[in-house]
Amino acid sequence: MDAIEVLTNLDQIHGYYQPIFSADAHTVIAYEISGHLQIEGQQINLKDFVNNEDIPEEYRIDMEHKILHAALANIDEIGSDIDIYIPSNPNLLMQDFGESQFNIIQQYIGEEDLHRVVLVVSEHRFLGDIHQLHHALRYFTTFGVKIAIQEVGAESHLEHIALLAPHILKVNTRDLNYNSWSAQSDMISAIGSLAYKIGANLLFEDIETVYQLQFAWKNGGRFYQGPYLANPATSFVDKNILKERFKKECQQFITSEKKMLEAQYFQLKQLREELEAIVQRVKPTSDNISHLEHLAELLDSYSFRLYICNEDGFQLTPNIVRINGNWELQPQAINKNWSWRPYFLQTIIKMRNDQSGEVSELYRDIETGEITRTFSIAINAHEYLFVDLSYDYLYEHSIFR
Repeated sequence: MDAIEVLTNLDQIHGYYQPIFSADAHTVIAYEISGHLQIEGQQINLKDFVNNEDIPEEYRIDMEHKILHAALANIDEIGSDIDIYIPSNPNLLMQDFGESQFNIIQQYIGEEDLHRVVLVVSEHRFLGDIHQLHHALRYFTTFGVKIAIQEVGAESHLEHIALLAPHILKVNTRDLNYNSWSAQSDMISAIGSLAYKIGANLLFEDIETVYQLQFAWKNGGRFYQGPYLANPATSFVDKNILKERFKKECQQFITSEKKMLEAQYFQLKQLREELEAIVQRVKPTSDNISHLEHLAELLDSYSFRLYICNEDGFQLTPNIVRINGNWELQPQAINKNWSWRPYFLQTIIKMRNDQSGEVSELYRDIETGEITRTFSIAINAHEYLFVDLSYDYLYEHSIFR
């Protein structure tokens, strides 16, 4: 349906409501509104019309306002504990700094209930000055309105998101690329870390399968939305409609995750004990490179690189690196300082006080680009051995997650 056909059927706009569920209560905690045209049995979501930059702004602004009126007219039918998500094109919103849209919202929602409103905008689609958008959104929040950033992903500007200080970050599961899973997982981890630091909740939308729901749950999603749970409709549902199903599926997620984590815990414990025993047998030090080379040979199936640093992060030995199956020395690494690396000094303090080896979380190696973990251990009062574990070893022993 083209723009002219849409504009000549404005009297056929209907408000639709898609439930949003929570991971903690397993109930409907919000509805996201949208506008649909119903013509000759065909249902057309007007989201594309509102976001089509080829259509004049005045038509699209008018359409957003008509959608608001159509959807909010029935909003008093839902409970006072249910939030209302209102998508808004930020470029249209900023034509009058949100004044007209806010006036419409106030026609249907009293000031005492504005805390239930969640204004949903796409940060990376905004074409203007991000600071101006920030000021407009901050005005909304002074009335208790919450802000959600949608389409958070590869195109997002994390510094802009942090500036806007949203309460919710929406991640679209449809945009996840399962063919580049490791890179995708890194992106989700970065989004999760940002959400944690700015105090925002993660909402995963467009969930179509139980596997996507489990992915959302596993990656810190507090809120869920999508066809697998409930499609947009002109009516509202019982808030407990999926409570029992959710509880059952969540229990399956918990059981599976606990089993995986426990198996991984014992794998890492065994690995740490094996490496500690080998290191204690060789007793490497920075002034005896031959011992370090011998240790590398013993760790051939575990590692691709090892070296020794002092407690301030200065490297005391060459890198011993496995290249094409052979161990080689890289003396240019001597005197490099690694204290800038995340958790480096924290790990040093922990090793010095716990007197045991440490296995790091997964990370991507700067030089090789491979997923790795690092085993580190104090070898005397002032020296620390670092052993970078190969991805092949981690994969074979199921400790790459």
